[in-house]
Amino acid sequence: MIGFYVLIGIISLFSWLVSNTLQRKFKKYSKVHLRNGMSGAEIAQKMLADHGIYDVQVISTPGRLTDHYNPQNKTVNLSEAVYNQRNAAAAAVAAHEVGHAVQHATAYQYLQMRSKLVPMVSITSRFSQWMVIGGIAFGAASGSTGIGFYIALAGLAFMALGTIFSFVTLPVEYDASNRALAWLENKNMVSREELAGSKDALKWAARTYLVAALGSLAMLLYWALQVLGNRD
Repeated sequence: MIGFYVLIGIISLFSWLVSNTLQRKFKKYSKVHLRNGMSGAEIAQKMLADHGIYDVQVISTPGRLTDHYNPQNKTVNLSEAVYNQRNAAAAAVAAHEVGHAVQHATAYQYLQMRSKLVPMVSITSRFSQWMVIGGIAFGAASGSTGIGFYIALAGLAFMALGTIFSFVTLPVEYDASNRALAWLENKNMVSREELAGSKDALKWAARTYLVAALGSLAMLLYWALQVLGNRD
């Protein structure tokens, strides 16, 4: 069990390091201004047009690092800074989000899988851990592993769904970044320096998803040991 806490500590430390590094990278590349003078919104609109996608709207959304693609209403949502700024960081994020729109338009299998999981995960993630804890507590209080065990087992199943979702998200994010960088380079949208900055920024952004997936897996294994290990 000590080994598990050490693992969680390492993952938490890595998560903190990745998050802080990501913020520093975006701050750094926000100072690398694009030679073409295009804003993030203009980059997104051009990438959509170059891929023959005309039914997706690019809009500004409040907040910082709130950028995302919504497949339900087909909108590329860019944070205010990314939408308006004209630098390597904004170009990278805008192109990455359009990468998701391209995935949607081409029926990319992992995006489709992820989209199908979203409704279920949004519900089960709210109470999966409470079901596990409640099931264990109920079993301990009643002196029986019957009902409590099955409640905890159901919670584990819901938790496993969230872990699967985290790992399905990885290829979706990495592929969107690859599509973005390939377009930026092939269309000569950025200089060599700007492209290097975009690559570095997206690399660290992708690592946040990797850390989240590993953390989700570690928690699933921990609670699985608690539930299955306590069964008579």
